[in-house]
Amino acid sequence: MIKDISEIREKLKKTLESFLGPLKVKVNKPANFELMGTIETYQGKQKVEGIYFSSLVPKEKDVRLYFFPAYTHPQEFENLSETLKKFKKGKSCFHIKYLDEELENEIQNMISKGVELYKKDGWLE
Repeated sequence: MIKDISEIREKLKKTLESFLGPLKVKVNKPANFELMGTIETYQGKQKVEGIYFSSLVPKEKDVRLYFFPAYTHPQEFENLSETLKKFKKGKSCFHIKYLDEELENEIQNMISKGVELYKKDGWLE
């Protein structure tokens, strides 16, 4: 089990980077890692060069995983494990306090599902 914040951030960053292609890096700084889509679209009423997808923000006691598909498609992410549900704050933010293999796999599957949903909606290639 990983409890070190910098290690958690790096693991989650590598997981997110495995989806580069349909996603691209918008911000890559120690305090914020952000991914967005590669297709120009509307986000609300504003035209954007790519839809916001996810970001990582390390804090003192956890790593914040902001995951926009959980906001845009909440019904698709209702069946999370009890652990991941405990980490969820609000509609699309997860406060990741530790990682184990099971949680890593669930997060990877959640991100994969988000990519597929966004592809289906025409927001990602």
